[in-house]
Amino acid sequence: MGPSLRRGPQTVFGFEPFLHPVLTFLSPAWARLWAMGAHLVIAEDDRAVRESVTRALELEGYTVEAVTDGVAALEVASKEGVDLLLLDLGMPNMDGLTVCRRLRSAGSRLPILVLTARTEVSDRVSGLDAGADDYLPKPFSLDELLARLRSLLRRSTFDDTDEVPQIVVEDLVIDEAARRAWRGERELELTKTEFDLLELLARNTGVVLSHSNIYDQIWGYDFGPDSKALAVYIGYLRRKTEEGGEARLIQTVRGVGYTLRLS
Repeated sequence: MGPSLRRGPQTVFGFEPFLHPVLTFLSPAWARLWAMGAHLVIAEDDRAVRESVTRALELEGYTVEAVTDGVAALEVASKEGVDLLLLDLGMPNMDGLTVCRRLRSAGSRLPILVLTARTEVSDRVSGLDAGADDYLPKPFSLDELLARLRSLLRRSTFDDTDEVPQIVVEDLVIDEAARRAWRGERELELTKTEFDLLELLARNTGVVLSHSNIYDQIWGYDFGPDSKALAVYIGYLRRKTEEGGEARLIQTVRGVGYTLRLS
């Protein structure tokens, strides 16, 4: 009998060009069933990483379409039926940040998970600022990649047949079914993560939500005490909810977290 390959934190993408098929039998059955039907696009010019990730995701039940440059990534990700984009930043023809910006400027709310070897905080902030929903530095484990994918897809899945009332806080109106929000008559142009964060705060108006609580509910895990991701998104929301001269709604409770209420 040949050697088996155990999946876990030691299974790292970015260095291993091959994944053994036994990985699929080590995955929870519910996760494979849950993944079925989701259409993912991976844009990665490194052949070893691209093929390894593609094979692993296919074994988990995802439909995967792989491209090797930014122009192709933008074209494929703009099509109907794509559920999530895994995007490398350092690609030929068009870099990942430009792909992000062009998708968002076109109104796309497609979940975007950035995969990159750039690990500086400034690089992560640049990726989030360009419109990415999450950021996974290389090398990374299969388990962490799958967890982040599930979190993003969970947040993007919504049954349009459900009747969900609007949330109204002062002049802020959130239509959960349509995933749209307004301050007065002005509609807010929000990315998926921005909408999810604003919705969470509005559902808990007057309640102070801790950093770890927000990370868990929005991203599905805690980035850690040094992460700037939440502060970055709070900044985005404040700019968008206040750019018409409106009063501040999102308040900082120092050392604890954030709450939504008029100052």
